[in-house]
Amino acid sequence: MKITILDDYQDVVRTLSCFKLLQHQDVEIYNTTQKDPEILAKRLLQTEALVLIRERTLINAALLHRLPNLKLISQTGKISNHLNLADCTSHKVAVAEGVGSPTAPAELTWALLMNTVRKIPQAIEGMKNGNWQIGIGDCIYGKTIGIWGYGKIGKKIAQYAKVFGASVLVWGSDSSRQKAILDGFLAADSKATFFQSADIITLHLRLNKDTLGILRKADLLTMKENATLINTSRAELIEAGALLEVLQAGKKINVGLDVYEQEPIYDKDYPLLQFPNNVCTPHIGYVEKAGYELYFSKAFENILNYIKGTPTGIANPEVLEKES
Repeated sequence: MKITILDDYQDVVRTLSCFKLLQHQDVEIYNTTQKDPEILAKRLLQTEALVLIRERTLINAALLHRLPNLKLISQTGKISNHLNLADCTSHKVAVAEGVGSPTAPAELTWALLMNTVRKIPQAIEGMKNGNWQIGIGDCIYGKTIGIWGYGKIGKKIAQYAKVFGASVLVWGSDSSRQKAILDGFLAADSKATFFQSADIITLHLRLNKDTLGILRKADLLTMKENATLINTSRAELIEAGALLEVLQAGKKINVGLDVYEQEPIYDKDYPLLQFPNNVCTPHIGYVEKAGYELYFSKAFENILNYIKGTPTGIANPEVLEKES
C-alpha cells in the first residue's frame, strides 16, 4: 500500500522502533508542511493511506475531493478540529483514531510553568551574554495555581502543584469542579474569581465549538499583576489576537506558550517572541520519544489491520459498510 506520512518536521519517524512495522510497505515521508490544498493534493495523488501527525494538517472536502486513491487516514493521537469526519465519510475515506497519553504534555506544562515563573531561560540567556544574575523570579511554593479544565492533564498538574506546596483552584464545567473538590482541591465559584485569585493559570481544555475563544481579552485584563498564563493546549482557546493585544497594551503578566494560532513558526520576529517575560516552546508538549512510539505504533497497526481486512479504531465505520 502507498503510505504517506505528513509533517515530520524533525525527520524522526523513520528512526522510531515501530517504523519497522511498515518495512514491507511503500512509504513516503514529508518533513515540510504544505497548507495549500491544491499543492498538497499533488503530493498525495497516489496515496492510499495517510498518516497524520496530530493536528498539523487540515483535512476537509477541499483536499479530499482531489485524492481519488485515498482509502484510509490513520491519526496519531485523537481526532480534533483539524479533521472533518463528515467530509471523510462522504468521500469514502475511513479514519482510524489513535491513542493519547497525558504524561508528556503534563510534564512539558510543568516545565514551562517552572521556567516562566522562575525566569530560568532569561537567566541562561543572560549568562551566555556575559551577565550574572539578571532579574529575579518566583517560587511555586505558596502560590495559587488555577487549572482551567480538570481532565487527565489537569489532574496531573494539580498533583504536581500539591507536591510543590502550591494551592490548586479549578475552573471548568460543573463536573470538573466537582471532581476537583472530591480530590481535595478548591473550585472557583465563578470565572471572574478564578482569574482574579490565581497567581498562575494553566489551560487544559479540548478545542471545540464551545471552547473556541473561550478565554476572552477581558479575562486576561483581570489577571493579577505579574501573574502567569500557561497554554500548552490550543492557541484557539484564547480569543483571536487577545493575548498579543493585552501584552502590547502593557499588561504585566508572564506568559508560557507551546501553541500558536498558525504553526509552524519560523519567523524569529514573531510578535509573541518579542516580550521579555514570555517563554515560548515550539509545540513540543507531545513531542517525546516514548510518546511518539506509542502514537505511531498504534497508527501503523491500524494501517496494517486495514490492509489485512480486520480494521481497528475506525471512527466512521459506515464507510467500511459501504465498501462491503
